[in-house]
Amino acid sequence: MPKYNWEARTRTGGAQKGTIEAASMEMVEAQLKKFGFSNIVITEIGKGFSFKLPKFGGGNIDSKDLVIFTRQFATMIDSGLPLVQCLEILASQQENKGFKDVLYKVKESVESGSTFADALGKHPKAFDQLYVNLVAAGEIGGILDTILQRLAAYMEKAMKLKKQIKGAMVYPSTIMGIAAVVVGVIMVFVIPTFSKMFADMGSDLPGPTKVVIALSNFIIKYLVVIIGAIYGIIWGLKKYYATPVGQKTMDRLALKAPVAGPLIRKVSVAKFTRTLGTMVSSGVPIMDGLEIVAKTAGNKIVEEAIYGVRSAISEGKTMSEPLAACGVFPPMVVQMISVGEATGAMDTMLNKIADFYDDEVDEAVGALTAMMEPLLMVFLGVVVGGLVIAMYLPIFKMAGGAG
Repeated sequence: MPKYNWEARTRTGGAQKGTIEAASMEMVEAQLKKFGFSNIVITEIGKGFSFKLPKFGGGNIDSKDLVIFTRQFATMIDSGLPLVQCLEILASQQENKGFKDVLYKVKESVESGSTFADALGKHPKAFDQLYVNLVAAGEIGGILDTILQRLAAYMEKAMKLKKQIKGAMVYPSTIMGIAAVVVGVIMVFVIPTFSKMFADMGSDLPGPTKVVIALSNFIIKYLVVIIGAIYGIIWGLKKYYATPVGQKTMDRLALKAPVAGPLIRKVSVAKFTRTLGTMVSSGVPIMDGLEIVAKTAGNKIVEEAIYGVRSAISEGKTMSEPLAACGVFPPMVVQMISVGEATGAMDTMLNKIADFYDDEVDEAVGALTAMMEPLLMVFLGVVVGGLVIAMYLPIFKMAGGAG
């Protein structure tokens, strides 16, 4: 019988979570509702190790589909169309089959008496906790259309940020891939030909040429072992990162990395302030907002820092004090949040910080790309050029001797 993790709200508004064994997700939901839980989010516990990277929105549902749905839904609600009719229209015109099925299930849940937020919460692979909690706040406050517009704007900015980071990695990944293929072809196919030719000539070879030939022989002899070792290292790192200690260690190293570290920190600050600002301005309680932001931080060190802030606030401290103490967030961010607390404009200040750090990420990505381009070209030239020169040294030597 499968096991499920669940998170829900109690009658008093507190958050609670746990694990339960049941025949289906529907049975888990029914059991939890009997005990008075609401805003239920259920996920089946995975049966094996997965190499899949997390996506915003989850599953096979593209982030762009989710943004378009949210924008269109907000417009239709603002126009006065009933909730069920909106879901029917948007589901019928949805091209993504997986998302279409989800929307029809959401519609059925709403028709059977569930709130819109509860209906969305049954599909955590499509609608994450942030989405569900903001919709719940919109339903309670009677401003669902406004909340959906804010949510769509937030997702668009999150997509832009993600695209920038991916874009910055395309060029170096391509160059390194080309370098690996070129070097592999030279070492496996070209150098053995030269090696045989030099052996037939019987002349003494220069040191660099001997080293390259020996390396080529080693790669050819142990090619399968080398490929297996590379795969094993990658697999081992993934397994290690899947453990709490491994994730914490590697995330700490990522933040301290010479070039990438400052960029990762800026991305984390932008994501933290944008998400929390959106939730606070939408009426979500600060404690709930911090809990959701911590879970979606994407870095264990940042996550623990946010949980520390949440714990300190529950003890009566201001938000800026623990933020300064954790050492993760820059002093400017702490000072601006402190001003936001003092003036009662926390949401506005958080969004201003997010806008500033979005621009900082833009500049950092541009600078990183500009710096890496010449370095990668030099690396490629040195590696490939060095191999070619090493193989031509004996020819130059013989030509000089003949002269």
